[in-house]
Amino acid sequence: MNAPPANGHALLDFNSPLSDAKAFDLINSLHLAPGQRVVDYGCGWAELLLRAVEHAPGTTGVGVDDDELAITRGRANAEARGLTDRVSLERADATTWTTEPADVAISIGASHAWGGTKGTLEAMHARLRPGGTLLLGDGFWERPPNEVASAIFGEEGFGTLAELVDLAHTLGYRLLNLATASLDEWDGFESRWCAARERWLLANPDHPRAAEVRSVVDDHRDGWLKGYRGALGFAYLTLGRA
Repeated sequence: MNAPPANGHALLDFNSPLSDAKAFDLINSLHLAPGQRVVDYGCGWAELLLRAVEHAPGTTGVGVDDDELAITRGRANAEARGLTDRVSLERADATTWTTEPADVAISIGASHAWGGTKGTLEAMHARLRPGGTLLLGDGFWERPPNEVASAIFGEEGFGTLAELVDLAHTLGYRLLNLATASLDEWDGFESRWCAARERWLLANPDHPRAAEVRSVVDDHRDGWLKGYRGALGFAYLTLGRA
């Protein structure tokens, strides 16, 4: 029998609620120039980083993540797209991995690694050259969370969108561009996260671990549909380091 999926990422393009069109707009918001170096902290399989470097000839990129499966996938994609001479992916703890300050930094959905949004913004400020650019992707509350959503995300300390922008300004950034995930992007992201496991369950209904996998996907779907759908927002802030 086939082993259960190691994660829910197999059917995802990005590990956040993000469409192709919005990814293109976010990359354009970075105003990348030849010779610039982009560092993605918590890159996953580095799809946005790969697209950014593809989009901007003369740029180079480094992605850092401690997920072995994601880094392996990203390296295979970089090789297939002829980017191995311009993009390197490192398996490491992004919070302790060090390099020279970047021209552009990316941190999307990785604030948990830094202890929250404030810690992420402080860490990225130190990892950017003066005048550099940060693309931050982080959560905020579109409306007050219900009990289910609070139980899932209560410790994340999310605020409103305006509070997120104010925090960035307080910590030495200026807002250059703001985008938020649409409900369609959220639904596509969550559906495909679940579908990787649901398709495996359909093909392996009698697997010894089927009940375990079904519980994982059922809990996740309930949290999404009965908890944070329509309440949890996701913002993409392009920020200039003051």
